[in-house]
Amino acid sequence: QVQLLESGGGLVQTGGSLRLSCAASVVTFASYTMGWFRQPPGKEREFVAAINGRGSSTIYADSVKGRFTISRDNAKSTVYLQMNSLKPEDTAGYYCAATNRWDTIPTMFRQYLYSYWGQGTQVTVSS
Repeated sequence: QVQLLESGGGLVQTGGSLRLSCAASVVTFASYTMGWFRQPPGKEREFVAAINGRGSSTIYADSVKGRFTISRDNAKSTVYLQMNSLKPEDTAGYYCAATNRWDTIPTMFRQYLYSYWGQGTQVTVSS
């Protein structure tokens, strides 16, 4: 069983930055691919980014490429999402998720691939 706890959300102005963290309560953290998803108000949840267990490979949605960076610290069992140049359309609940798979694009975008989910943290970008 993997428990995930997100933190770092909040209210920020357009163009600002936030760093989200997701702490995992699992000994074998390095064996899990970690992902970030988001759910904008009134919309379906969507893929944001993923990183493999060693941190050597990353995948991003086109909408965040060049602005967001996913990283991980396996010693701390934590994955991060650095979000820069934030836009109002980035407003959403952000969720981290874990899977023991690493696959090709767009398979890694699929929510069914991820077995464990956090409760989410809200990010609001004001215009």
